[in-house]
Amino acid sequence: MSKNAPAPFRLLAFVLAAFSLLSCTPADPIQHFSGPAQGAFYNISYWTDAEVEAVQLQKQVTEELNRIDLAMSNYRPDSVIEQFNSNKVSTAQQVGTELVQLVEHARQVTQASDGCYDLTVKPLFDLWGFKADKFNQPTPEQITQTMQLVGMDKISTDAGTMRKSNPDSRVDVSSIAQGYTVRQLAAILEQAGVTNYLVEVGGEMQVRGKKPAGKPWRVAIEKPLPGEQRLQKIIEVLQDEPLAIMTSGTYRHYFDASGQRFSHVLDARAGAPVRHHTVSTTVLIDNATLADAWSTAFLCLGSDTGLKIANDLAMKVLFIDQQGDTLQEKYSQSLTQSKAVALHTP
Repeated sequence: MSKNAPAPFRLLAFVLAAFSLLSCTPADPIQHFSGPAQGAFYNISYWTDAEVEAVQLQKQVTEELNRIDLAMSNYRPDSVIEQFNSNKVSTAQQVGTELVQLVEHARQVTQASDGCYDLTVKPLFDLWGFKADKFNQPTPEQITQTMQLVGMDKISTDAGTMRKSNPDSRVDVSSIAQGYTVRQLAAILEQAGVTNYLVEVGGEMQVRGKKPAGKPWRVAIEKPLPGEQRLQKIIEVLQDEPLAIMTSGTYRHYFDASGQRFSHVLDARAGAPVRHHTVSTTVLIDNATLADAWSTAFLCLGSDTGLKIANDLAMKVLFIDQQGDTLQEKYSQSLTQSKAVALHTP
């Protein structure tokens, strides 16, 4: 479910979020387990004084990952979403209330981002060559033709059904489903009585509580430059309530052609890669599902427009722009004023 990536499930991603959990001391009584998930990997760290059967907990997590995968993975032809896409009809199709709710959550972000973020952008992604990983400069006519398939207005929902006004339109939920997955896995931990945890799927994560001895969870954001393996920022989570931390970036998947860089992040309104200088966005809110979608939406909008929206919505967002070899961090007002997190330079 990788975001906007040509292969398995997100693309949202497409856009790969680059987080790494800073190491714990060997003496910490923190439990860890991990495994493959949605074209990437998941990692769970937790500790609790409650009686928790670790093997059973991991079994529940694996079952939930498999269930979501079968419903929402665009790389699986047998998934619910791909069955919907492959059925080239304009009649209502049964997809289940879970998928309908996810699409409607995404629609909220589409509307708030003035259409920049859109689940139906996949045909454009393919047109520009990102699926085949081979750059293709489409003609204006090809873009206009492909745009007939794009737009959330072409997707309608009702109870557990969805329909396409254009039978050839496709829906790719990977830019929001990974965040939803994180939220679901966190819910499993909480139902087991675990209130101190870090859940990460493909770089998207949610944390709650503290590490042992009251130490805060610390999450690192990677420097958003191609080929770099260094840290840009360390986020120290000071609040005990659940906090989703989602990052999207342009620096992993792009084409250089004719002296220009073409990002895989596509503006659904223009039918083309974004042209601004924002290379990374990190969203910190309590809802992991919406945080995932918004990290992609803010990356599409760029810092100039994105900051205005983040401030209007009182959202904690970190934008990183690139000018040549220089990286510039920009903070929303809510992030600057927040007492829930502290940001440190490594």
